[in-house]
Amino acid sequence: MTAPKPRGSASQALRRLRLRWLRFTQPVFGPFRARWNNSLMVRTMTITGLVTGAMIAIAGVYLLTSVSNDLYSSRRDQALQDSARATVQAQRMIDSFDQADRGGLQSLLTSVLRTVQDTSASQMIDIRRQQNQAPFPELSPVASTPSALGQAVSDELSDAVLVAEEPQYWQAVTFRGEDSKVAPGIVVGSSLKFPAGAGVFDLYIGYDLTDTSDTLSFVQRTLFITAAGMMLFIGLLVWVISRVVFRPIRVAADTSRRLASGEADARMPRQHDEHFDVLSDGFNDMADTLQARIQELDELSVMQQRFVSDVSHELRTPLTTIRLASAVLDGQRDTLEPGQQRAVEVLSTQVERFEALLTDLLEISRYDAGRVTLETEPTNLVHLVDEVVTALRPLSPSLIEVRPLGGYTPIDVDARRIRRIISNLVGNAIEHGEERPIVVTVDSNPAAIAVAVRDWGVGMTAADAEHAFDRFWRADPSRKRTLGGTGLGLAIAREDAAVHGGFLELWSELGLGTNFRLTLPRHDDVTNYLSPLPLVPEDVSEASSMKDTTGGWLRRPFRRSVRAPREGKA
Repeated sequence: MTAPKPRGSASQALRRLRLRWLRFTQPVFGPFRARWNNSLMVRTMTITGLVTGAMIAIAGVYLLTSVSNDLYSSRRDQALQDSARATVQAQRMIDSFDQADRGGLQSLLTSVLRTVQDTSASQMIDIRRQQNQAPFPELSPVASTPSALGQAVSDELSDAVLVAEEPQYWQAVTFRGEDSKVAPGIVVGSSLKFPAGAGVFDLYIGYDLTDTSDTLSFVQRTLFITAAGMMLFIGLLVWVISRVVFRPIRVAADTSRRLASGEADARMPRQHDEHFDVLSDGFNDMADTLQARIQELDELSVMQQRFVSDVSHELRTPLTTIRLASAVLDGQRDTLEPGQQRAVEVLSTQVERFEALLTDLLEISRYDAGRVTLETEPTNLVHLVDEVVTALRPLSPSLIEVRPLGGYTPIDVDARRIRRIISNLVGNAIEHGEERPIVVTVDSNPAAIAVAVRDWGVGMTAADAEHAFDRFWRADPSRKRTLGGTGLGLAIAREDAAVHGGFLELWSELGLGTNFRLTLPRHDDVTNYLSPLPLVPEDVSEASSMKDTTGGWLRRPFRRSVRAPREGKA
């Protein structure tokens, strides 16, 4: 039994056929297709041109067909009337002949040919005796003028004249001259009855329609030239109208683009049209309101930055005094009671956290004010990561493994800031790793170096991952904290990465853990690069989410194995 085909096979075949057609026509129609998709003016002009061309073509075909039919019908009617007149005149001559004069029949045939020739407007005449009659030696069976008429008479026309149900018959033919020149024409056939037993003769008169064909060709050329002129005129008219109609739209687009690029004084001029003027006034009012709001926000931002900086600096002095007092009390801890010793310990811890918070606030204020300077030096990231992990291992209840797959070549970075990024990432893994192993991977490619910190802890939802780099945001504020923290670590880490021309990204899923990836370019002139490490860990299913915190899909040059080690083993 033959297995049924999948339902989607037909749609897949059509999709493949469509893709092949698009690939085949891309060199020819690709630029026009892109212009079609991006320009309303091109679509309007194209549709108008096609509709106008179709209307002109239909009108031209109708006019040409009507003129052709009228010319042909008129010429045919003239030929039939002329042939009928010549036939009647010839039959009268035959009827007036003396039937007893059998020897004069040949002269009668010649006279009939001459009479038809003189009466008819055509000089192509052929008179022939019908077949299937008794021989009549006194009379020649054929009399004709020198012409191509004899070859043009078909068997169908001869049979119709032989039956003679109508007075005359006609047929459209093609005449071929001695020089092989082809000419259209009409052949009209009728019968002549000769006396004295001579029998019945067929009379064929040919009419050349070359003049009618020339007239029709002239009409065709005239219609074609007229249609081409109309298409050019209509195309020019549509182009001019489109330019006029779409000019306000182009002005609006240009103004909005200038406004978006930072030209706060960009405004849309009036277009002398009631509807577009309403649009211009509304757009300009919106721009004024937006400019005012931006100025207010800039002033508030400057005030906020100055406030944070001033407060941080002002708090340094009392904080130093409190720290000195805390140090004095800590030095006398042995002489204090147990409750007082605990109070001194708490005071010392909180002073350290307060100092860390002031340091982070000052750093954020520097980034906001744009006063960050890098002190770069050649740095081996593998050694730097090893130093950070070595310093944090005593604070971690779980195993921390460093996997240096690459990145041994030193690069110029601010070692203090990179060390702060790694410390924040590893500290975050310790806080949320649920005492499971943590893997720190370093790798590189010709354009970039990357550091990934992977934990198998609680993870985060997609909504939480979008806010992970926000200031003072915590996924779960109620959790017990091992290393403290101010809620500014990841925000500062992303700023530190950005100031180096790199990026800090996050992948996380609830119950599967978290993976942070820091990617730095090797040189300042590197602007387009891919991270050598995958953002989504290899041990995660292909069906899992592959989005970063910005919602964009990441491209990976290749994938490496990053597996969770077993607990208790390196």
